[in-house]
Amino acid sequence: MFKMIIVPVDPGEPKFSAPAIEAASRFARDYGSSLRLVAVLAHSQGFVASYLPADFEEKAISDTRAMLDDLAHGLGLPKDKIAVSVRIGSIYHEVIEEARDAEADLIVMESHRPDLSTYLLGSNAAKIVRHSTCSVMVLRPSK
Repeated sequence: MFKMIIVPVDPGEPKFSAPAIEAASRFARDYGSSLRLVAVLAHSQGFVASYLPADFEEKAISDTRAMLDDLAHGLGLPKDKIAVSVRIGSIYHEVIEEARDAEADLIVMESHRPDLSTYLLGSNAAKIVRHSTCSVMVLRPSK
């Protein structure tokens, strides 16, 4: 049913993605799918970047990749069925691009409970649902 499943992981709050990772890994086992964990780091603007160490971005990418590798290792999926990716940019755009690049059939993600600010501004989950070319499963946290 699904050949490639993408799961966005917030590098600042990886435990938030646990239900999505669990659901996606269950799909991967049931359908023989490949699973890709993707984290998106914000691009450091020129003004801010001038105050950061020269290797800040490389270290952030390396640390984030290590965190994703740890998550991937604990899923019990065959090594050829799991991958990780770290991208830099806006979350919804990079997740959609990752899904397109990986030819994903499904994006599984967790979303915060909606409140007035997300109705007015829109959330990353809403933008991904609206603009993705593949199916998107959005899980809501239990109370």
